[in-house]
Amino acid sequence: MGFVRETCALGEIAGRLGWDQETMMAPGSAPQRAEEMAAMESVLHARKMDSRVGEWLDALEGADVGEVEAAQLRLIRREFDRATKVPAKLASEIARVTSAAQGIWAEARAAENFADFAPTLEKVVALRREEADALAQGGDRYDALLQDYEPGTSAAEISTMFDNMRPRLVALRERILGSEFTPVALTRDFDIDAQMSLSNELAIGFGYDFTRGRLDKAVHPFSSGSGNDVRITTRTAAQDPFNCIYSTIHEVGHACYEQNISQDYLLTPLGRGVSMGVHESQSRIYENQIGRSAAYTSYLFAKMKDAFGDIGVADAEAFFATVNRVRSGYIRTEADEIHYNLHVMLRFDLEQQLISGALDVVDLPDAWNTRFESDFGVAVDKPSNGCLQDVHWSVGLFGYFPTYSLGNLYAGCLNEAMHAAEPGLDAEFAKGDTSRATAWLAQNVQQHGGRYTSADVITRACGKEPSEAPLLAYLEEKFGRIYNL
Repeated sequence: MGFVRETCALGEIAGRLGWDQETMMAPGSAPQRAEEMAAMESVLHARKMDSRVGEWLDALEGADVGEVEAAQLRLIRREFDRATKVPAKLASEIARVTSAAQGIWAEARAAENFADFAPTLEKVVALRREEADALAQGGDRYDALLQDYEPGTSAAEISTMFDNMRPRLVALRERILGSEFTPVALTRDFDIDAQMSLSNELAIGFGYDFTRGRLDKAVHPFSSGSGNDVRITTRTAAQDPFNCIYSTIHEVGHACYEQNISQDYLLTPLGRGVSMGVHESQSRIYENQIGRSAAYTSYLFAKMKDAFGDIGVADAEAFFATVNRVRSGYIRTEADEIHYNLHVMLRFDLEQQLISGALDVVDLPDAWNTRFESDFGVAVDKPSNGCLQDVHWSVGLFGYFPTYSLGNLYAGCLNEAMHAAEPGLDAEFAKGDTSRATAWLAQNVQQHGGRYTSADVITRACGKEPSEAPLLAYLEEKFGRIYNL
């Protein structure tokens, strides 16, 4: 395992380069960083497809090994098979182009000019199509890319899930928007430094270990790293403190997953989250089922008053409604729980079309704007509120978006099981104490890392196979209470 351990360590170093690029790096360093990322990818790709790895795997085929060792071999085999299908030159070029693309995307987003980014996105899409063809070997391109984020899942399975969720989500949205009740909106400015201070405090409250991580700002919040170096980012807006608070709690969910994986798996294929769907289940249950619950928001209401004084909301019950206010907004990361999955479905459909070739990059803004107005009833006013809002496509993450909704589904299942196993959690949330809930998640999900498949992790934790029913029931109960439905 020494060779594999070194490969995992090099992968963490590459991840740190990416973290630095999005948080600390000077803009003028981007071209050099692209070359550095390409060089690192060349080294990693060569190690993953090293013929010795294949020989070691063949020698161990059918060997009597323990469950953990078998899981390690399963993941090593998966990475080896993937690496041998993708030419080294292509892997390096993807790393180089996507590294440079991040800065180009950020500049185009700031300038509100999609045309500045379109040529680069065309390169990214073309490279990922080429990679998908190499991986699929005659099969479906998008399904091949999806395996990087949710192994064992197909676009058809996800489409079925979305088809089951969409009618009840749309019906619930219509009932909410037709309600006579309108939650109070925050209208004043909130000090940026105070937002960051409160976010640090909340991160600690949710179990984030700052001795093995740090919190910084980024254009698009993210979590990076594994094991004993797991870093998170957030963003601030003077008139929207929830952006900072809930971005932080969301990323803490990701980070705690990585920090709580068994130390026995450190720098091995098992030492990271099993899939992005399971990863999202942790970030979403921290952010929503815990962080936006009536109990926890009563605690947060008091913390907000301590930090900012009068925030213009009468009491804890009104604050609960304010935190969970439903409205048709442009930004996925700021969306309420009802609209969030509709944002994901839009991206899922469009990126399938981009990868298949049914949609050209030059036509993406019109396709996005048309679909958005149809789904949300609002016309997109500028590119940063439309197809330039997310970083994902600039860095080639095609197949990533549907895992957000899969994570919501898993979170619904886990929330139901957690409350059944640990009664009385709400009384603790009302005091800001999430320790028993997060300990349950660490024990039943996080510590396992990649030991089990994603579906097995959720099934083991919940005692039954995952379905959309618990999530939909949770949403209907919660928002029925808020909006008197």
